[in-house]
Amino acid sequence: MSYDTQADLGGQPGFGKVVPEAEGELFHAGWEPRALALVLAMGATGSWNIDASRAVRETLPDYRDLSYYQIWLGALEQLMLQRGQIFPDEIADGEMHHPAAPVARVLQAANVPAVLAKGSPTERPEPAPARFTLGQQVRMHLGKVDHHTRLPGYVQGKRGTVVHLHGAHVFADANAQGLGEQPQWLYTVAFDEAELWGDTAPRQNLSVSVDAWESYLEATA
Repeated sequence: MSYDTQADLGGQPGFGKVVPEAEGELFHAGWEPRALALVLAMGATGSWNIDASRAVRETLPDYRDLSYYQIWLGALEQLMLQRGQIFPDEIADGEMHHPAAPVARVLQAANVPAVLAKGSPTERPEPAPARFTLGQQVRMHLGKVDHHTRLPGYVQGKRGTVVHLHGAHVFADANAQGLGEQPQWLYTVAFDEAELWGDTAPRQNLSVSVDAWESYLEATA
């Protein structure tokens, strides 16, 4: 991802083992369901898109020190502050001190199940034929960008193989910046473990797959 993100942890040591939680264990504190409800309700107003919200979450300066729903709540505060929907004194006091800002839509309780079931499909008409084909060897883009990106840092500059074409989807990097959906072909690219971690890393006979938009890919010689 971009140089300013705190969420791009793939391939970095020092975070310990991933400890699976019991199936269905969704919350760990009483405030967490309320935080989720607030995020969903405000997202449904249309004040921002899902890519903008994800970009704010993943660039929170204290991302690595926060729990899952603390990240969601922290990003919600930033998104609302940026749009004048909440103010610092209201966050500090936990009380409303200013008139509510108008929003385009309001999510009514009776409509929540239908809205959640519908989701937000990202597939769009194909803008052009796909540049890459199944089985083609590609290299991922290498270099910092001046915006949040969904390209994981640990695959940048690495060689992989196209193993699936998903059609055209909303390009998250552009959509997060308010530049429109700019749909691109989306591919699954598979990487050998040695390509990612080097020949000296213990071999586990694994491959890593990453979904990547077309502009992330470069043809290899």
